[in-house]
Amino acid sequence: MTDSTPHDSLGNQLEAIIQNLPEDKLKLSEIMDRFGTQGLLLMSALLTLVFLIPVSIPGVSTVFGAAILLVGISRLFNRPLWLPEKVRERPLPADKLRPALLRGLAWIRRLEKVSRSHRLPSLADGRLVDILNNLAFILGAVLLMAPFGFIPFSNTLPALALLFYAIGLLQRDGVAILLGHLANIATLFYFAILIGGSGLALKELMERLG
Repeated sequence: MTDSTPHDSLGNQLEAIIQNLPEDKLKLSEIMDRFGTQGLLLMSALLTLVFLIPVSIPGVSTVFGAAILLVGISRLFNRPLWLPEKVRERPLPADKLRPALLRGLAWIRRLEKVSRSHRLPSLADGRLVDILNNLAFILGAVLLMAPFGFIPFSNTLPALALLFYAIGLLQRDGVAILLGHLANIATLFYFAILIGGSGLALKELMERLG
């Protein structure tokens, strides 16, 4: 997957991959090639990093969100990952992504310090639990792709959920998975407030115009 040793921390593995990204244009297929078929959760963790800091890179949430969504579906049905050619080969600005990803690594470093394997095993182990966690992972990806990217925290909250899920599923850490569930719920509430507020504002505007 990378030149890092198997004993490297998650943060070190991701940092090595980010540092070796192409200088100019980047395609999702090139990121996938660096992880291989066994590193889908690790790749998903990487793809969330750009949304954890206040930076906007047009088109990234659609491409990365779709990739994470399909990772979740492949895990749910235990099938190899398939991505549409349009998603795999869409050029992305590597010069903007690299610094954003490196800054987002701070979240990985923090989680590494507190994440522990086999905590709350009832939330991490078992076939039914795996199905529920993968469905929650898919929900997080759908929320990441929601068309609210211009609104503060609309990408950050689902990205946090996905990062917690990725770490939790990699480490079999039920506490991290629980935090992912809570972040998903917070995102749903936040989006409900946004939609409700927009509806009320539109209704008031129509009443004034009428």
